[in-house]
Amino acid sequence: MSRQMRVAIVDDEQDMRQSISQWLSLSGFTTETYSDGHEALSAITADFPGVVITDIRMPNMDGMALLKRLVALDSAIPVIMITGHGDVPIAVEAMRLGAFDFLEKPFDPEKMMALAEKAVRKRSMALEARALRSELADGTTIMRRLVGASDEMQRLREDILDIGQADGHVLLDGETGTGKTLVAHALHAVGPRAGRSLVSISCAGLSDADLAQRLFGPAPDGQPKPLTEAARGGTLVIEDIECLSEPMQARLLGWLNTIGTPPETRVMAICNTHRADQTIEDALRPDLFFRLTGHKITLPPLRSRGEDILALFNTYLEQFADEYGCPVPDVSMPEAAQLLQAPWPGNVRQLVNIAERAVLQTRREEGALMSLIMADNEAATEALTIEGKPLKDHVEAFERMLIDNTMRRHKGSITAVMEELRLPRRTLNEKMAKFGLVRSDYV
Repeated sequence: MSRQMRVAIVDDEQDMRQSISQWLSLSGFTTETYSDGHEALSAITADFPGVVITDIRMPNMDGMALLKRLVALDSAIPVIMITGHGDVPIAVEAMRLGAFDFLEKPFDPEKMMALAEKAVRKRSMALEARALRSELADGTTIMRRLVGASDEMQRLREDILDIGQADGHVLLDGETGTGKTLVAHALHAVGPRAGRSLVSISCAGLSDADLAQRLFGPAPDGQPKPLTEAARGGTLVIEDIECLSEPMQARLLGWLNTIGTPPETRVMAICNTHRADQTIEDALRPDLFFRLTGHKITLPPLRSRGEDILALFNTYLEQFADEYGCPVPDVSMPEAAQLLQAPWPGNVRQLVNIAERAVLQTRREEGALMSLIMADNEAATEALTIEGKPLKDHVEAFERMLIDNTMRRHKGSITAVMEELRLPRRTLNEKMAKFGLVRSDYV
């Protein structure tokens, strides 16, 4: 998949450009060639989806000048330098300025292709991370990721919109995999601090000394500034807050007392403890607990969200089917019922994993969705009490999923959906209205 990204080849020698392009093209890379740095810069933007391979010695604009321009444009674009004999000191300087790596002439094509593969993989990861950060900073986009029509999810979205506008600190509680980190980002994205910094840290597995240095400093030379300083004026997300020791709780409380009311920096504390014998109130000293719970949100477990389970599962099936280039697996009535009745101890995170495995099974034409669901939830069935649902609820949830899937497949064509499901128009219209499905969403 990473090889679908572009490789820009910059060299003033036509034979060298064509040779490199041919080698890489035969290995599945998409290439484009430029005779000098100026020509390359006219086509490469800050979000260029690929990497650059450039010769160092070129007229007009040499490779070092091109490297500096590319680093200024987007420091995350990997640049591979091609050096001649005796140019190794220059290549070392290029690495210091931000080059990804260098190849010395004459070079082995296999080595070049391996280096290009490594570079495009790095670029792909950088662009994915950038897109995620952009998405998490967009309130409208991130709210759309909170999928679900259940009463619990409607209340959660309302809470996010209300609490996001407030100034007080927030405590986010809920089982693992319910989306607490996503909600923290949503609260930041819909509030007045949306354009400011959001930084996060997990307290799990870090010593007091490491936590103190990363939160409060002083930062060693050349290291990023302390997170309390980096988050100034924005939001600081502290995950696994229950892991804080007594001394670190006191240190955090002392810092909270210095940032004013309303606070200069907003703290979102995420709790992941779900031991039967301990609550978050037990894990934190009372003064810190009450300071952090200006607002509190408890995320609902997946098993309580009814037909949201099928809507979510269907969404992730489509995403993974598109990613792996295969058909969306069909979900039968018994499988839909099993999805609705499963205990889901890992919540949405577990559901996502099963959706991906179901798509991979479909691509290999092996296995059954039912076995995945049962195997993944078997250990938790006895530990969690699942409230039984009437047959009517299962049937309606399955009907909604079936109509939704068919509408998506036919891109909103009512006639095609009527023919496939063998439903008269009036019945289809009534069911779509009942389930809140709107044709314009599929066109």
